[in-house]
Amino acid sequence: MAVVLKRFIGADINDYVSDLARLRMDVFRSFPYLYDGDMGYEAEYIQTYSQSPRSLFVLAIDAGRVVGAATGIPMADETEAFRKPFVERGYDPDSIFYFGESVLLPEYRGQGIGVAFFEQREGYADELGGFTHCCFCAVERPLNHPLRPADYQALDDFWRHRGYEKKPELTTEYRWKDVGQSSETAKTMTFWMKKLNT
Repeated sequence: MAVVLKRFIGADINDYVSDLARLRMDVFRSFPYLYDGDMGYEAEYIQTYSQSPRSLFVLAIDAGRVVGAATGIPMADETEAFRKPFVERGYDPDSIFYFGESVLLPEYRGQGIGVAFFEQREGYADELGGFTHCCFCAVERPLNHPLRPADYQALDDFWRHRGYEKKPELTTEYRWKDVGQSSETAKTMTFWMKKLNT
């Protein structure tokens, strides 16, 4: 059976919160995020999106199983930690659509689903109207990180090919517990942006 992409808006995602939480914890446990997650943390995180009437969830479903997901939300509806660097640099949060994550189980990669996730979110931002840019952020890890796999390939080239530009001047911090650690630590997250054809 082929993978099907289904779109959900705002609170429509509530029936899939547990599926999305498990998927995030599974995929983000790998480098570079090394996220040692828990369902309580996940429920709070996803609630930011489900409470926004303009948020987007795109789920990749294979035979009833959620195998991938991408999210997006108007920056104005995001938390202050994500809005602040843009406000400080003179951007209007109302003009930016933020991509929360794009997660896909390894066995489903390389089939065009990741590209479709970007296309779906950019298209949705265009549908809503009023947005001049889309953006997302990615964690910064040192090249010599002890848990960096020898064959690890960063997604920078993929993102650039989609038209996104890394903005070193736009950063925020997000806290989570790494695999093998006993407490949360702050991670630097750098934003990537793309100007929409509006």
